Amino acid sequence: MILALAAYLLPDAKLPFGQPSFQVGPAPQAQPPALPNQLSAQTREVFTASRPATVRVESLNPDTRNAGLGTGFFISQDGLVLTAYHVVSGGRLFQISTLSGKTYPATVTAFDAQADVALLQVTRAPDGGFPFLPLAPRAPRVGEAVLAIGNSGGDYLQPRQGTLLGLNAQAGRADFPQGTLEMNAPLSPGDSGGPILDPTGQVIGVVSYISLDGSGQTRRSYAVPVEEGSDLITALRAGEKRDVPVVGLILDPVHSGRVGGAVVSGIARSSPAEKAGLRGSTFDRDGTLTGLGDVITSVNGQRTGDADQVITAIRRARVGDTITLGFTRDGQPRTTQITLVPRASVPDLQQ
Repeated sequence: MILALAAYLLPDAKLPFGQPSFQVGPAPQAQPPALPNQLSAQTREVFTASRPATVRVESLNPDTRNAGLGTGFFISQDGLVLTAYHVVSGGRLFQISTLSGKTYPATVTAFDAQADVALLQVTRAPDGGFPFLPLAPRAPRVGEAVLAIGNSGGDYLQPRQGTLLGLNAQAGRADFPQGTLEMNAPLSPGDSGGPILDPTGQVIGVVSYISLDGSGQTRRSYAVPVEEGSDLITALRAGEKRDVPVVGLILDPVHSGRVGGAVVSGIARSSPAEKAGLRGSTFDRDGTLTGLGDVITSVNGQRTGDADQVITAIRRARVGDTITLGFTRDGQPRTTQITLVPRASVPDLQQ
């Protein structure tokens, strides 16, 4: 059920836009650690040492008036903050709040949208810099205890503990990061982007998404593995911005797979898909479906039976590549060639 019940851990809000300094949620308070007696002595030591380097990340888009709140952590003394990409992907203004209650403006300097990680730079670091967390130089081990620090449930930089259950977990959704760490730590919205710490206090992962059971409770939590010196971290430190390639399709998850391919529900405005003449489904004034859109049946000659397969095939290419989409319209097979663009350049889309 991960496919149907997976969710990123970022709450959204609609807020009035004011000054560059803004507040998404209540002003952060340096609360005492929650459930300190349920943490082992070693875990309490790791939490106490790591908490000052963990932060609340707030983002705001003054155009859409959308805001979001997540978690992040310093990885350098001069104010580099690692977080989840989906925490900051919809924002234009960013603010970091520390355990001391101080806030700092920040900018996104690098990201990898496919891996769901981003790097921010605090624009006005204080004298003496910030405390920061070391990234583990080794791969994590299944069965070891893990500690998350996050901002969910109205808490501020509180501990969530668990066990590392598996490596290289697959999300079950093509638009979520693959190859993640699987844990049973009880994470929830607001924890995204926070650190996953091993028993020595080194960071082994960045919180990304959860899977839920039928009652909406967290079943498993997942983090993107980060290892010092890895290609991912090296690229972020170098300032690379890696967006995912898209064509501008909004896919129908309900009907896709039932009609021999992925049903196009809608087309993003000013997208390559719109320029290529692809068509979405039609609806009446009440929003009732009156007709299915084009059905994507292949990408570069590879058969695609549902929406996830279309997304996976497109993401094997790169921004700037030209791909061939096979589709049917009114039962008739057709093809079109489309040049892929970065997701950030096309609003309101899935793929």
